[in-house]
Amino acid sequence: QVQLVESGGGLVQAGGSLRLSCAASGSILSIDAMGWYRQAPGKQRELVARIRSGRSPDYADSVKGRFTISRDNTKNTVYLQVNSLKPEDTAVYYCNADIQIWAWALSSSYWGQGTQVTVSS
Repeated sequence: QVQLVESGGGLVQAGGSLRLSCAASGSILSIDAMGWYRQAPGKQRELVARIRSGRSPDYADSVKGRFTISRDNTKNTVYLQVNSLKPEDTAVYYCNADIQIWAWALSSSYWGQGTQVTVSS
């Protein structure tokens, strides 16, 4: 069993901030990468930010300079600090992690249930 538990979503005014959290738990040998994706109604799910072990984080162009991703490896947790929010940031935000369970197997991708972020004008 592997679970990703998300928190931190909510309703904010334009220009406001939130911090999203996602903690992985269960039968985890290692976590190769953790990231955040979002999906607005009628739109495809898109990458927001992703960080891999030993590498610099990747960001969507639309959030560069406003969002910051970070990891706490001791807690198997990833955070997304979202600042200067705009109405177009409104979406369901999903946590994703590439997790290795067995030493002889490749990592698999796991998803959280999603947390709603709504930005009002």
